[in-house]
Amino acid sequence: APCRHAGRVAARPSSRRSRGNGDVDEAAVRRLARRQIAGGVHFLVPCGTTGESPTLSHAEKLRVVELVVDEANGAVPVLAGAGGYDTRAVIELVRDLASAGATGILSVTPYYNKPTPEGLFRHYGAIADGTDLPIVVYNVPGRTACNIAPATLLRLAEIANVVAVKEASGDLGQMCEICRAVPDDFCVLSGDDAFTLAVMALGGTGVISVVSNEAPSRMAALVDQAAAGDFTAARATHERLLPLMQVNFVESNPIPVKAAMAELGLLDPNYRLPLTPPAAAAHARIVDVLAATGLSRAGSPPARQRQASLAGT
Repeated sequence: APCRHAGRVAARPSSRRSRGNGDVDEAAVRRLARRQIAGGVHFLVPCGTTGESPTLSHAEKLRVVELVVDEANGAVPVLAGAGGYDTRAVIELVRDLASAGATGILSVTPYYNKPTPEGLFRHYGAIADGTDLPIVVYNVPGRTACNIAPATLLRLAEIANVVAVKEASGDLGQMCEICRAVPDDFCVLSGDDAFTLAVMALGGTGVISVVSNEAPSRMAALVDQAAAGDFTAARATHERLLPLMQVNFVESNPIPVKAAMAELGLLDPNYRLPLTPPAAAAHARIVDVLAATGLSRAGSPPARQRQASLAGT
């Protein structure tokens, strides 16, 4: 079934740069992919927003996808980010990503030029005509100033290889309408960790997650619990993860999650402009939430305990 390509939980192993020269940290990309798979996620999404795709060159995107595909080794699908406001350029990128081994595409709506519903339909139709890969359309109007209305999404769902939507409109009413109206073999994935439980209660399939970068096994557990109909357990897991879901947006994503992962010893906290490290107050909140959630660098006490220890020296 097409929905099988979308899976249930996706983590996005972000493209991190090594200290000093600003190049992609290939070892970190591999490490993050392995960690996600070991944590039980159902597919990987490199080169999305959390993967800092706007500041990656074309060649870097292809290399990151090659690395993630190599680490996945067929264990999970790899949906590569491929969006933009120039349809022809997106089609070319999708072809190159397919050659790099991607098994699916996550494609954000065109941004800045604000196409009409008909323009959106033709945009995705042209992308679909240019590839056999399954396509997950990504609706995040808060970033793109372009919303995929339910009526347009229903038209897109009729395209054979448009198999899912990552819905991040923040509009629960729109999510309700989508979950009610789409075909059974079309996946509705939450694009916001905090809405995952609600979307799955409405009949959605899962989430493309930021938190799964920090706590992959816990986020996978939440989705597995909801998919099994155990919403009591899923709600408890959701409530434990909610502070982490919220602090990941204390500044623009992916700034906080990258700082959190640096605290966990998973990568170096380097950013490409226009992204910058979090302000001191935001960073302190991130550290505090990590500690409260019980997350820490492997072999080290939680961050809050480290801070207390340092304060006493």
